[in-house]
Amino acid sequence: MGPWRALGWVGIAAVVLYCLSYVGTVVLSIIIGIFITALLHPPARWVVRRGYGRGAATLIVFAGGLLLGVGLFALLVPPTVASVTELRTSVDRVLEEFHGLAAYFGVDDEQLLAQARQWLTQREQQITTGAVTGVRIAGEIIIGAVLAVILAVYFVHGGDRLWHWLTGLFPTPAKQRLRHTGALAFSVIGRYIRGVAVVGAVDAFFIGMALWILGVPIALPLAVLTWVGAFLPVVGAFLAGLLAAVVAFVAKGWLIALIVVGVTVLVQQLEGHVLAPQIYGKALDLPGAVILVAITVGSVVFGIAGAFLAAPVTSVIVALLSQETPGGASTPARG
Repeated sequence: MGPWRALGWVGIAAVVLYCLSYVGTVVLSIIIGIFITALLHPPARWVVRRGYGRGAATLIVFAGGLLLGVGLFALLVPPTVASVTELRTSVDRVLEEFHGLAAYFGVDDEQLLAQARQWLTQREQQITTGAVTGVRIAGEIIIGAVLAVILAVYFVHGGDRLWHWLTGLFPTPAKQRLRHTGALAFSVIGRYIRGVAVVGAVDAFFIGMALWILGVPIALPLAVLTWVGAFLPVVGAFLAGLLAAVVAFVAKGWLIALIVVGVTVLVQQLEGHVLAPQIYGKALDLPGAVILVAITVGSVVFGIAGAFLAAPVTSVIVALLSQETPGGASTPARG
């Protein structure tokens, strides 16, 4: 692909993103629905190969996913509630230590607290407005999530038929190219989502085991958060590790916190140099700088959801660009 053609594709993508920003909730619901489909499509195909119809296969995989989610929720809530009480005592102890440390250095923390309360009082209207905005955003998230799940059900059941019908509306040359592009994009998304899920599960297992062995409270919720953070490359791992270290420091002291930091760094190094390249493959091995820029752009355009979607969308764009030969032909899609 020539430089001018690549620049043209970048310009088209920018215009499309600008237009789609006005219908962000619907677009994000469609994209997330496609991601869920990419995750559940392989087990659905496996069920179909066992002699079940599409409807039965769709029902089985989504019922299994729902049961898994309910079981995970039931597994997380009791230890989290029990650990919060333990953390509350630890937080009080740490606050007392900070109070003594501040007094030792001649800092009046009570005065700082009074100033903070005054600052909050002066901005009470802004905080109230922000809370109302937060409720509206939460409503949009719920609506978008429900729409994404409904679309995923439809895509798993008959997404290939829908794509065949949509591409059939275009002229024959464009039709074939669109079908090839769609197959390649869906393949990349599927490999990315499944790869992130596997890599995140390995990270969560080792970090969760370390937290449990060290006696850090809410080890299981922190492990789940580590898995969720894997879907936000680079930034997510840092934030999950930082939170685990803070909890360890509050509950067990600075030595345990340093051990948690060391374990987190070790696991991340194992992931980056051994596990991720084997699971993702070279096709999805994006430089860290590219991922950070993509996350920044995604967060500016679509907020938090855009930050989560930036890496897979970038992987698709890179895969599509790499499929173009200098003559303009496309190389076959890799599974």
